[in-house]
Amino acid sequence: MKPGELYSAIELAEKLGVSRTPVREALQLLEKEGIVRIEKNRGARVLQISLDEIVQIFQIRIILEPPAAARGAEAATEEDLAHIRVLHRRILDAASAGDGPGTLQADKDFHLFLLGLAGNARLTALDSELRNLVLTRGLVTIPSTRSGQDLANDRSDIMDALVRRDPHAVAVAVRDHVTRTAQLLITGVSATTTGLSAEPYLTKLEQLNKYCQ
Repeated sequence: MKPGELYSAIELAEKLGVSRTPVREALQLLEKEGIVRIEKNRGARVLQISLDEIVQIFQIRIILEPPAAARGAEAATEEDLAHIRVLHRRILDAASAGDGPGTLQADKDFHLFLLGLAGNARLTALDSELRNLVLTRGLVTIPSTRSGQDLANDRSDIMDALVRRDPHAVAVAVRDHVTRTAQLLITGVSATTTGLSAEPYLTKLEQLNKYCQ
């Protein structure tokens, strides 16, 4: 589903090979999360999120994710760490296969599992909603500008800190990872939009990020 495009429940149901009811329910859920807008007698339009909104979303993530990840690392069992390794491998496998949407979904699963270990269901749900809002924009950074090795290296600090059971290092690694992702996304969107400069948005990102050290 592309931003700005209009989709009917009938069309989607036929394409997916399911009845209209689950499609309508899914679209209603997406509307609640701000991903689509349902237009009466026309269908659902995928909303185009602005770059300014993307910056705001990443600013929130930079505040929320590091302490939650640190608490998750502190609470993780050996079984949890084993599952995190599996989730990390799924990211690398999807990236190596050139599966952009699959890479983004695997990345989301990885981070939400780690955040979920902190035991704050509302925080995890909020982070999930924020990720959904920028999910289609995230394809700008995957896989065209990042190889599977880039993705492995990008999370190596997180994985190393988790293995060492160092919550503070996990928090720093997660903050740096989210910041790099935001910078790549801002730069990628700007590069594909005529007349749009990344600099003001990178500056705005840093204005809050510098207080989250």
